[in-house]
Amino acid sequence: MKSWIHLLVAVAGALLLAVIATTTPSPAPADAPASAFSAGRAMADVHEIARAPHPTGSADNARVRAYLIARLQSLGMTVTTSSAPVAPIAQARLNKWQGNATPAQAVNIIATLPGRDPAKPAVLLMAHYDTVWGSPGAADDTAGVAAIIEAVRAIRTSGQQSARTLMVLLTDGEELGLDGAKQFFATNPARGTVGVIVNLETRGGGGRASMFETGDGNGAMIDLFAAAVRQPVGTSLSVFVYNNLPNSTDYTVAKKLGVPGFNFAFIGRPGQYHSPLATPDALDQGSLQDIGRQALDLTRGLLAVDALPGKTADRVFYDLFGLMFVVYAAWVGWLIVAAAVGAYVYAGWGTTNWRGLARGAGASLAVVVAAGVLLYLGNLISGSGGATNYYDRLAAISRLEVQAALLCLAAGALIAGWLLNRRGVIELLPAIAAPFLLLAVLAQAAAPTAAFPLYLPLLLGGIGAAVMRWRGGETGRWALTAAAALGVGYMLTLGHALFQAVGAGMPFAMVLPLGLSALLLLPLLPEIERPRAMQAAALLAVLALGIALWVRFDALAPSVAVYSSDH
Repeated sequence: MKSWIHLLVAVAGALLLAVIATTTPSPAPADAPASAFSAGRAMADVHEIARAPHPTGSADNARVRAYLIARLQSLGMTVTTSSAPVAPIAQARLNKWQGNATPAQAVNIIATLPGRDPAKPAVLLMAHYDTVWGSPGAADDTAGVAAIIEAVRAIRTSGQQSARTLMVLLTDGEELGLDGAKQFFATNPARGTVGVIVNLETRGGGGRASMFETGDGNGAMIDLFAAAVRQPVGTSLSVFVYNNLPNSTDYTVAKKLGVPGFNFAFIGRPGQYHSPLATPDALDQGSLQDIGRQALDLTRGLLAVDALPGKTADRVFYDLFGLMFVVYAAWVGWLIVAAAVGAYVYAGWGTTNWRGLARGAGASLAVVVAAGVLLYLGNLISGSGGATNYYDRLAAISRLEVQAALLCLAAGALIAGWLLNRRGVIELLPAIAAPFLLLAVLAQAAAPTAAFPLYLPLLLGGIGAAVMRWRGGETGRWALTAAAALGVGYMLTLGHALFQAVGAGMPFAMVLPLGLSALLLLPLLPEIERPRAMQAAALLAVLALGIALWVRFDALAPSVAVYSSDH
């Protein structure tokens, strides 16, 4: 048991940190201080708005619109509407959902709280109030709408008029192709007064709310975000990834016009996306609290500054387990990469020959390749790429995530059996890290705002290996343990977020986080006989196979969107 203690402590610490990072805050009750954001108060609006599905053009859409106009007026805002026929492709989608639907109008709600200086560019809070056919949309995007109403209410409690105008835009037709946003930013005279946008969106029914997209040249914007928001959550990796995916939100329309902005969302409980089960009772109120409190803090910060932040070089930014927010210039990444390389070079200096370097680097590559192959096969067996319903796979995302983790562990066990039946694993660590270090260098060169998930765990692992080389014994092993707990905890958090976002179709997102986790945990593993490692790998693979077959052959989930082709 003593030989396993460091590994067990590292794994327990990593799991604890991952739980902390992914746990939503407690929702504030309805009797929370008036100046604070309260999910309890916002839920009253959620219950009213999400009583029934309310797609564009429907009677319930008109009901929701009338309710929202009254709510915004009750907060002292001047409210107008603007409407236009939806685009032909949007009308075709409505016809598909509802049969031969009558020609629909997308009706936007625009509310204004004038500032003292009308010349100052306004702060615009934006969300969409329409839903898809058949879903009450308690999350997508009723949560965003309700959070905006509660944020405006909290801002109004100060009793003071801000210098800058506050605007609210609740768009219609987002689910049909961003029709409402396109209409506003193309034709509405108020569009020229907008200086910055805070957009609230959801894709799922829970999870931490994250600021996942900004306008271009976000350096000064991120500095303000970090200063204004208490416990901010977000990463520059998500900004990079989102910019390279075909997804879009209402903010996409404004971003193309060069309007600065911050885009927030939560994507946990993905089975609720466009689901008939996306009811108010199913919504995680902690997620509503999370997105609302960040939006409120940021809006107050934007209203308070004398001049809105202009375009400056993009920053690297990320939260550490939701407890700390880190921001720095992209070039600082080179210093961290150099420190990681230096730590591993020191740890391996004079202990590894070319043969050992090839062996260690080969082991790293083998883990990645083996994990990739196993994930590809597991994905096929679970039904991906066939006629499987996309929303059914979203409902199975938790099982698919466990399957992916088991397959990556199986790949790691295979390679560990090859390495750990011999002595000298500590000496091989720099060689094992070499391919990841090379990848970190390439990532820093090509995408410096997205490279930190590679070089941060490598820096931790390098420091642990260097201390082991310097002090050895228990001091060194505890240094490796601390590095593994921190690094693996962060990789678990990142891997979970990536899988929630793209894992239904791209489980390969798990390969690098779990590969780096294996690098950090490997020196803590006791010597293992090869047959035992092979047995462990086989058991893990069989468990993963069972999950894959379960996902493939179980009944269609009741959460599947009613308009999907095979519902």
